[in-house]
Amino acid sequence: MNNATRWNRRTFMGGAALAGTGALLGLRPESAAAEPPPETTRLRLIRLPTVCVAPEYVAEELLKAEGFADVQYVKVESTAAKVKALIAGEADITLFFAAPTIVHIDAGNPVVALAGVHVGCLEVFGTARIRTIRDLKGRTIAISAAGSTEEIFLSSMLAYVGVDPRSEVRWVFHPPATAMQLLADGAIDGLLALPPASQELRARNIGHVVVNSSTDRPWSLYFCCMAIGHRDFVQRHPVATKRALRAILKATDLCALQPELAARSIVDKGFTPSYDYALQALRDIPYGKWRESDPVDTMRFYALRLHDAGMIRSSPQKIMAQGTDWRFWRELRKELKA
Repeated sequence: MNNATRWNRRTFMGGAALAGTGALLGLRPESAAAEPPPETTRLRLIRLPTVCVAPEYVAEELLKAEGFADVQYVKVESTAAKVKALIAGEADITLFFAAPTIVHIDAGNPVVALAGVHVGCLEVFGTARIRTIRDLKGRTIAISAAGSTEEIFLSSMLAYVGVDPRSEVRWVFHPPATAMQLLADGAIDGLLALPPASQELRARNIGHVVVNSSTDRPWSLYFCCMAIGHRDFVQRHPVATKRALRAILKATDLCALQPELAARSIVDKGFTPSYDYALQALRDIPYGKWRESDPVDTMRFYALRLHDAGMIRSSPQKIMAQGTDWRFWRELRKELKA
């Protein structure tokens, strides 16, 4: 790889400086300069080989510019392990999926939703006999584990069209690579894929897309990925929380405006192996919509769906009261307005 294409600190900060101008992001630098420094200079995030959370990785240099001298990424191998690391206090802030976040809030875990980051990224794939979500009734669906992100999202989709996910589908447990092959062989009827698996499925012509949450309503109207924090960190470090969230949202804009640069960054840093799949995912996901969608609507929508699916007991009002803090998002949406 030559120096002209390789992502490095100078290249990134040049892009970040460009992204900070009024022409691109409407950022007012004096707003950040007027704030006190973060209460802690250490920030722990989480790394998982899922491309859709690229802003969490792209934000590294922006976080350092916000005063975090020690930016750490805790490595995990699954979405379940990701949220467990946050709950255990091994990380401070991360990007995580909206519907599973609600399940954890309902369970009383110390997670707080802070902002919506992007819509889209989740895709349901099926065999030729599956044309709609309702066609999965009585069929076999592969998920990685009970209570996984795939099961929670698919359960909300099934409940929305009147299919009881507890009794009217058959769940089988397989890792993503195995599930892909089973779908190709027709041994299962459907699965839910996250980037870069969705890009690989399309590239290998395995199954077809039944639902694309980037384009298909109502799913395209709501955030799939949110910025969430550990409750204690958010309460004890409000300035650090806002500064971290500012860096993540600026990185989200960079993913939308410079997907080639962002894709090269996450590949070079080892967050994902394939540049082609990463670039396609960054182009597919509408990162630029974080200002348009309302995270309150997202939490209410999924809380209702999950309640219908029997996966939570709390009302949307209770979920909102005990597991959300939108003050930083509201301030930053004005500060970073286009």
